[in-house]
Amino acid sequence: MNLFQAIIIAIVEGLTEFLPISSTGHMVIASSLFGIHEEQFTKIFEVSIQLGAILAVVALYWKKFFVDTSRSFYLKLLAAVIPALLFGRLFDDIIEEKLGSPVFIAWMFIIGGVILLFVDRYFQNKTVIDREEDLSYTKSFIIGIFQVLAVAFPGISRSAATIIGGMTQKLTRRLAAEFSFLLAVPTMTAATVYSLAVKDWSEVPGDNVRGYEIILASPANTTAFIAGNLVAFFVAILAIKFFIGFLQKYGFRIFGWYRIVAGIALLTLVWNGVIKE
Repeated sequence: MNLFQAIIIAIVEGLTEFLPISSTGHMVIASSLFGIHEEQFTKIFEVSIQLGAILAVVALYWKKFFVDTSRSFYLKLLAAVIPALLFGRLFDDIIEEKLGSPVFIAWMFIIGGVILLFVDRYFQNKTVIDREEDLSYTKSFIIGIFQVLAVAFPGISRSAATIIGGMTQKLTRRLAAEFSFLLAVPTMTAATVYSLAVKDWSEVPGDNVRGYEIILASPANTTAFIAGNLVAFFVAILAIKFFIGFLQKYGFRIFGWYRIVAGIALLTLVWNGVIKE
């Protein structure tokens, strides 16, 4: 991966991480078009630049995390993040090996898109919770179960799953989106720490190579990691600010159509050999 490729993939991450269109799927498309999807460093990079997106949420909602907060706020995040942490830890390698193909992701794009076409209509006039303080631990945990869908099926979109999960618990679109952003912080922090410091990336069994060692193995890798996180940070801030206002005004329908078109386009690229299956 060169610096240009790192910046492009980071822009994709920042733009798509908090929109209901799957950042994982879009980064797979970008890295596949560059011909670097199967590279070891690319896989580490695509997870580790989530750090920049995490910091974007913290920067925008710093009062929520550090000033106007309470113990119950952190306990709600804990309740919501537990299902994904347990599922991801148990099945990470299986998911990456079996479900990370461009074809599978394309179908998840399409299926998720069809669902988004009907979300606004289905939840119309069913929302009653507009404050995080009124969100219970049980509802938080249920939203966390929805997040497992995104962990289990790459291409579903963590943002879409958790927002829809929130709306099933009678949260307004605004609060569902904001709670999804807040929940991203512990979820993505755990995924990044696991990828960098816990997971064994060795291609030879028993070598125990960690992600951070691969990043520090060369100046090119280190530069790509730093630049990628900086770009993801600033782009994610813009994406979050855009999404809240857009969602309140227009809803999910346009994202549904986008996902369907993107899924069909990805299948076409695979079937024509532009992207390897």
